[in-house]
Amino acid sequence: MGTACWLALGSLVTLAGLLEGRIVGEEEAGFGECNKFFYAETPPAGLAADSHVKICQRSEGAERFATLYSTQDRIPVYSAFRAARPGAGGAEQRWLVEPQIDDPNSNIEEVINEADAITLVNNLGSKQALNTDYLDSDYQRGQLYPFPLSSDFQMATFTLTNAAPMTPSFRERWYMNLNSLMDRALAPHCGNGEDLYIITGAVPSDHKVKDKVKIPEFVWLAACCAIPGGWAMGFVKHTQDGDVIEDVMVKDLEKLLPSDPQLFHNNCGETEQDTEKMKKILEMVNQVQDEERGVQSKVSAIPLSSTRNKRSALLSPEAPEESSSLLGKLMGIIATPFIKLFQLLCYLVVGILKYSVYFLWYITKQVINGIESCLYRLGSATISYFMAIGEELVSIPWKVLKVTVKIIRAILRILCCLLKAVCRVLGIPVRVIVDVATFPVYTMGAIPIVCKDIAMGLGGTVSLLFDTAFGTVSGLFQVVFGICQRIGYRVTFDNSAEL
Repeated sequence: MGTACWLALGSLVTLAGLLEGRIVGEEEAGFGECNKFFYAETPPAGLAADSHVKICQRSEGAERFATLYSTQDRIPVYSAFRAARPGAGGAEQRWLVEPQIDDPNSNIEEVINEADAITLVNNLGSKQALNTDYLDSDYQRGQLYPFPLSSDFQMATFTLTNAAPMTPSFRERWYMNLNSLMDRALAPHCGNGEDLYIITGAVPSDHKVKDKVKIPEFVWLAACCAIPGGWAMGFVKHTQDGDVIEDVMVKDLEKLLPSDPQLFHNNCGETEQDTEKMKKILEMVNQVQDEERGVQSKVSAIPLSSTRNKRSALLSPEAPEESSSLLGKLMGIIATPFIKLFQLLCYLVVGILKYSVYFLWYITKQVINGIESCLYRLGSATISYFMAIGEELVSIPWKVLKVTVKIIRAILRILCCLLKAVCRVLGIPVRVIVDVATFPVYTMGAIPIVCKDIAMGLGGTVSLLFDTAFGTVSGLFQVVFGICQRIGYRVTFDNSAEL
């Protein structure tokens, strides 16, 4: 029991590394920082739907893999990862849930235990599968990105958004297939997996576990080797017992999936793929398939009772052997209360340490966020201050030049005004002198004109007098002549009358 207690404590410390499943917003392109798990940083086209949620799975401050999760089927559509290599040893199965899937307003960014989420997350289980959905059923939680392939941080794969219902035998063969394919066929022909992009997915059937979680009709894997002369290949494994994993071309795999998607951008550079490498990969795949057929034939030959005994032995490897001695039974009865008490104390200590670690981490996180905020504000203020000083320093020469130009213009205006004033002052006596000097000249020059005008005036007067005199005399002569004519006419008339 002491060992179990220390194992629980160790797993708690592991969880304190903080698994984070960030829900990627619809406004973000692709999977955000998890786009690096896709070839050409381009997620598959044609698989997204309104009921799908994009998750960038993080742990210990780094991105681990990406998952497209169906809240309608409550299983992942696919999980994408890179550089898959077998990990060292196993990992304790502590299945975790994503709080923000069921409660978008939740401020819990880390994936947490289902028991803790019950009191912290609203509507828990309304959009995602829970551990309770698998209890008392014939199905187990099968990972699309299995933990044996995650060599850096295996606990990151134990999220229910990375799991789909699988029978124990199928899950065992699925993990075996992936390990064999990765070790012997895929990674050795792609630079040990450094440039190998893997997408594993599940296609739901019409059957459900407890009328909630869809059971996959088949699972699939697509691999893209992004090196010069690379290759692309797909695999399909149906969930019926006895089916062997099948190798298919990626285009044929896409036709088997809903909505006929494109898994890799530009079909993983299909025009430059190396067919010779693909032939070698297929030879290794055939060996894996033959081995799987051999294992299945051996399993089918084992009697059912023997299989059950082995399975029960595997499920309870630490079951104590039965003691035939009465002393052993007596010691067991005496030690049982102390063992239960010690076990209870271990659970209490682990619980206290667990919530203490959560509380300390929360306080530390708040302090770190406060310090980061202060440093950010201080940095922003400092940068703004230096930028303002720099702008002022840069503008000083221009301002000095502007002031100098204005001073020069003012001086020139003053000089112009002074010159005008001097000219005006000097212009007054010069005009007077010129007028005085030119007065005699103008006077002497005007005498002939004046005499001429006087003479013309006198001549005009005399001419007027003569005209007046002649006019008067002429008028008198006309009067006299008129009178004489009248007198003569009258005498003539009288004479003619007398005759």
